[in-house]
Amino acid sequence: MSFCKSRKNFIKRFFDLTATVPSVIILSPVLVLIGIRVRLKIGSPALFRQVRPGLRGRSFTIYKFRTMTDERGENGNLLPDGERLTSLGRFLRKTSMDELPELFNVLKGDMSLVGPRPLLMRYLNRYTPEQSRRHEVKPGITGWAQVNGRNAITWEQKFEYDVWYVDNQSLRLDMKIIALTIWKILKREGISQPGHATAEEFMGLNGRKKAQKAQDGFKR
Repeated sequence: MSFCKSRKNFIKRFFDLTATVPSVIILSPVLVLIGIRVRLKIGSPALFRQVRPGLRGRSFTIYKFRTMTDERGENGNLLPDGERLTSLGRFLRKTSMDELPELFNVLKGDMSLVGPRPLLMRYLNRYTPEQSRRHEVKPGITGWAQVNGRNAITWEQKFEYDVWYVDNQSLRLDMKIIALTIWKILKREGISQPGHATAEEFMGLNGRKKAQKAQDGFKR
């Protein structure tokens, strides 16, 4: 690793810690209250844990507040996200409060305050080589894609923004993204795609081709 890159990583980590430690201390009463509220209204455990890909695709466990119940249909399978999302869950998502436990991921070093959002493990083999470059940096609580449309833009646009961030990351850019994130949260923009609780599943180029082929065959 070059000296310049090592210095940049050190500055970024130092910024993450100096911003996150006081944030956790100040927000601790809010975290406790939300945790109690989630447990009473949605169920236990209050925290949602899931394995996600981080730096260079290495797995880690992400922490978020639960926003959905575990309701299942007659066949025993979980109901669609939209049917399990509660009113409290919608509020937490609109205000991005469900993301607050990710501050502990930042403290652990699995995530950064700013970076491409950590998606699902099953997406890893669906990326193009260029899209996979989003894993060249630590994932973030917020990112360049989040302040440029979030879930209201296409997956391809999100990944273009992610890769742009990888190539242009700096402390100044991180501070700009954090400021824009606060503004976007207040405006509550781009929270979900139309017809989805958050966003449709990313199928990758091959997945889209198969879906289109099946749709064309159905039309015939």
